Amino acid sequence: MIYEITLSVGKEIVNPVKEKIPLSVAIITKNEAQNLPACLQSVDFAGQIVLVDSGSSDGTADIARGFGCQVYNELWRGFGAQKQFAIDQCTHRWVLLLDADERIPAVTASAIKDIVDLDSDEAAGYSFPRKNFFQGRWIKHLWGGDRVVRLFRNNLGQMTTARVHEAVEVEGPVKALDVPLEHYTESNLSKLLMKIDHYSTLGAREAFDEGKRASVWTATFLAFLAFFQSYFLKSGFLDGVQGLTLSVAESVNKFFKYAKLSELGRKGKIDP
Repeated sequence: MIYEITLSVGKEIVNPVKEKIPLSVAIITKNEAQNLPACLQSVDFAGQIVLVDSGSSDGTADIARGFGCQVYNELWRGFGAQKQFAIDQCTHRWVLLLDADERIPAVTASAIKDIVDLDSDEAAGYSFPRKNFFQGRWIKHLWGGDRVVRLFRNNLGQMTTARVHEAVEVEGPVKALDVPLEHYTESNLSKLLMKIDHYSTLGAREAFDEGKRASVWTATFLAFLAFFQSYFLKSGFLDGVQGLTLSVAESVNKFFKYAKLSELGRKGKIDP
């Protein structure tokens, strides 16, 4: 089955570059059937798309095969290690790393095509400003400074081993592009709370392994500070009710990360 969709952002219709170019796209998934078609459609100009799935039950792998992806089924290794496995399966000289909830708009597709076609040694990797959306709104102020490295030469980029907030490390110069990568973050509040629970657990484990300790009082103070920074210092209040919701979510995430770190310190373990 071939899945065909048209992407739109506001009034702009996104029509990515259609001809295939020698570019590998690496994606990891688990139950991303809702997000995946738009992601894959936005990179249909890539000569290879590698998708590593970790036990989806919603048809994610079938959607990927319908788009012609190379699909690998792998047990979960952790964010960094799972993405590194996907990168290791890429065969083209240039690799683009994406999450299933991210999109490449037309202007960015054209810039990537130019980079791959030119194949200059000017840079080993490229970073993109990430345009984040939440509940249908571009979070322009709170998340306005977000920039990520996602395009790199195959032999010069690799993932960090962090449990959470993993990133691409590039051996060589990284050039900053001014064309965006679009990110449609989880907007369902129930799922957002589940994500906070998962990420705060990973963050607590990582902090514990680094020798850090905390108390519930520390967690409370840091949660208050996180809200103040997000809503006021980073101008989350200019992003409307979505900015308020995200500022509260950041505060909750911070509280539970350090409350779980406190629990680790008391018990020496934490529930999975």
